[in-house]
Amino acid sequence: MSKKTRKKSSKGSSGPSVKTPAKQSARKTTTAKPARKAAVKTPVAKVRKAAAKKGATKSGKAAKSALAQESHKPASKSLKSNLSAPPKSDSKPTPKPTTKPAAKPDTRPGPVSGRVEGAKAPDFRLPRDGGDSVSLADYAGQKLVLFFYPRADTPGCTREAIDFTRLKDAFAESGTAVLGVSADTVKAQESFRNKHQLSIPLISDEKHEMLEAYGAWGEKSMYGRTFLGILRTTVLIDRGGKIAKIWRNVRVDGHADEVLAAAQAI
Repeated sequence: MSKKTRKKSSKGSSGPSVKTPAKQSARKTTTAKPARKAAVKTPVAKVRKAAAKKGATKSGKAAKSALAQESHKPASKSLKSNLSAPPKSDSKPTPKPTTKPAAKPDTRPGPVSGRVEGAKAPDFRLPRDGGDSVSLADYAGQKLVLFFYPRADTPGCTREAIDFTRLKDAFAESGTAVLGVSADTVKAQESFRNKHQLSIPLISDEKHEMLEAYGAWGEKSMYGRTFLGILRTTVLIDRGGKIAKIWRNVRVDGHADEVLAAAQAI
């Protein structure tokens, strides 16, 4: 080949078609290196910043959680102060005043003549068994026993009337007369006398006049029920017509003997 042909061939072989890819690859190579560095550096920086931020976030969260935990912890015993507690007092608390329920008014007759010892015995005139009447004046100058009983021919009243009948002679020897008084009718008193062979006069006070005068009528209670009735009472009157002794809420057993002893003593 001639020199010209070689030059042309060399020129043709080293033309732009050959050099351009090399230059481009070189350019690519040269430009790729910085890109790699940027690609490498940028993620590292971002990672570091992200890590820093994450660490800061974690540290902030940790600090917040620590504060939250501290705020939810119970107060330490050492923080308690005696100054905050009220001072203890040796004096006992003042008890609350207790109000007692008002007492029921006493409906029984008050302490007037005929209801207290030493007072003049109230006068009376009432029918008795057999159809006659009897009065206080009939026993002037004598001692007189009046026993007031709730109802004729009931167990307690029957025992009481029998006991006074049994001691009638002993009362008579001491100059003492005995009368039984209730609110029963004259007919009921006669049946009571005949059934138990009573020898003591029995007075009928259906209007409660004598019973009230001697304080033998008042409020009673039985089985949770309150009512007005005869209060078992005995009155001993001396020779001067004054009340020597009064027995209220009488217990029947042995009562007649106690009254006899009192009558013998005056």
